[in-house]
Amino acid sequence: MFKKIVVGLDGSEASEKALRIACDLAQKYGAKMHIVHTPQVETLAVYMGAGGAVSVTPSQNELDAVGAQVIENGCAIAKECGQKVAKTHLIHGNPADQVLQCAEDCGADLIVTGRRGLGSISGLLQGSTSQRVSHLAKCAYLSVA
Repeated sequence: MFKKIVVGLDGSEASEKALRIACDLAQKYGAKMHIVHTPQVETLAVYMGAGGAVSVTPSQNELDAVGAQVIENGCAIAKECGQKVAKTHLIHGNPADQVLQCAEDCGADLIVTGRRGLGSISGLLQGSTSQRVSHLAKCAYLSVA
């Protein structure tokens, strides 16, 4: 049923739970998994222990370094679940747009994200990333609470 699964990972507990569910599905269907991360200020704040508030705009290098940690952690979770990640994608831009583009580029049949990640308060009820992906995905989409 699923041959390629794209997982949007932001380092939040919800996205890590989504990754674990994607691993389970990948194992069941023999699917290849792709992990996508788009470095954002919110991710840097959480990883640096700033509690969500960063007073200075971080450099792209700082964002990329934290992004690499998010990806590395995701690969470790996949390995712990007995899965191999086919490819990782550290892409700049809007997270929803990049997840959607990655899914289209690799021919994914399923996109999996956490319902609520590290984004701003504007996506309080349902994260703005998951909301946008759910509306624009051209394949199946699973939002994990």
